[in-house]
Amino acid sequence: MPNVLADLPALEAIAAPLCVAQGLELVCLQYGHEPEGAVLRVLIELPNAETLAKGVGVTLEDCTRVSRELSAKLDDYEDLIEGKYRLEVSSAGVERPLVKALDFERYAGREIKLSTKKPVEERKVFTGTLLGLKEESVLLRLDSGPKHGEELAIPLPVIAKANLVFRF
Repeated sequence: MPNVLADLPALEAIAAPLCVAQGLELVCLQYGHEPEGAVLRVLIELPNAETLAKGVGVTLEDCTRVSRELSAKLDDYEDLIEGKYRLEVSSAGVERPLVKALDFERYAGREIKLSTKKPVEERKVFTGTLLGLKEESVLLRLDSGPKHGEELAIPLPVIAKANLVFRF
């Protein structure tokens, strides 16, 4: 399979306003290779999702509408993705990724799992209660490990991945 590239910032500039026009928010775009080929994933959610009641969320119809409109729009911008790819539009889900600084403020008070690019306090994986954002660092009250209950500041640039945690 040829090396396939995508201009994610340009794609986000197209997808974000399209989502807003549909009464939705773009959470993030993810681009990667899978055994079946390249895939562009678009994760969406309702505005103010952090305050909505359980059971209220993105519908299949929302995903279908965004997929159709975005697919048609991307046909006009063939230079942003080289080669063939599959477009998938879905809800960000109950364990949504936290990708923007605003996400760490919006979801304060929720349990998250976070991994870092390099060790922080001799660890790379943390689970705890998100306390918010302060001076470009995520504040986290640790739920496990030797420093259980302590607050830790993790700089945004060090974060590799962060997600909400959903407990059944």
